[in-house]
Amino acid sequence: MDYIFGPVQSRRLGRSLGIDLFPKKICNLDCVYCEVGPTVSPVNRRAAYSPVRLICGEIDGWCADPERVAAVDVFTVTAKGEPTLHSGLGDILRHLKDTVDKPVAVLTNGTTLTDEGVRQALMAADIVVPSLDAARPESFVRVDRPAEGLDPAAIIDGLALFSRTFPGRIWLEILLVRDMNDAPEDIAALVTALGRMRLDRIQLNTVVRPPAEARACPLSREQLTAIAGQLHRELGLPVDLPFAAADTPAAETVPVAAADSALPAAIRDDILHMVQRRPCTAVDIDRTFHLGGPEKVVQLLDPLIRAGILHRQAHGGTWYYQQAS
Repeated sequence: MDYIFGPVQSRRLGRSLGIDLFPKKICNLDCVYCEVGPTVSPVNRRAAYSPVRLICGEIDGWCADPERVAAVDVFTVTAKGEPTLHSGLGDILRHLKDTVDKPVAVLTNGTTLTDEGVRQALMAADIVVPSLDAARPESFVRVDRPAEGLDPAAIIDGLALFSRTFPGRIWLEILLVRDMNDAPEDIAALVTALGRMRLDRIQLNTVVRPPAEARACPLSREQLTAIAGQLHRELGLPVDLPFAAADTPAAETVPVAAADSALPAAIRDDILHMVQRRPCTAVDIDRTFHLGGPEKVVQLLDPLIRAGILHRQAHGGTWYYQQAS
């Protein structure tokens, strides 16, 4: 399938079936931490970047199996880039709601909520997960590297307006990069901005997976915990923290061993589709495909690495699998 991937085990959403609206990265930001890689040419224009009928056709085909649908917790609309730039987003969300009796979530960078059309399209969703990495213009430019014309003050206004009219749940994500958007004045500005919004929870993250720029470094666990405590105290909202990245063997100790069995072609293709969208650990892959544990995943994927189909990269003491370029 070209647009559907998973289901994947999401720490935020449970067992999530992904619907990726774009065949290649289309985004109005070029975030230094992006796990999809650099945005070659930032685009800040809504358009039909892929056919709605093909996306809805894949949804229909996948959902034809009731047992498969029953095993999914949520259908998540996302993209290699920013999904709200797709002008057919509202049609896709409404089709999903007409097809399945499951929650529908949308992951967005929040920059397009200044647009009434985007806000109306998102009304069909049950959960919206927008991002706001910085409320200070200089930090916004440093971390998110926006397309021309994007103004953080206007983005915050759009988020605040949307939050007061959207009937579903809003889980706002903040991703902090060391020495880029984590200064005390950055956190104070975020507290002021978020105080204008109706939010259900905050998801506080840092750089965990291999980023677009090597200079994008994570905050320590202690720093992140302290900032989470401040946000909770000042905003009165639950704040989620990322789980420890040390869930796979350290990069220095992952064995390179020949697999004693081959991956079925269908699972191999699904894994390739999954890592094309974000770098994944052996634990991530095993949670989704139940291949017998992370060590077994390492063995099964090694032939794909040696064949140049997959690439394995160490980041933060953990191996991540990506599609080879």
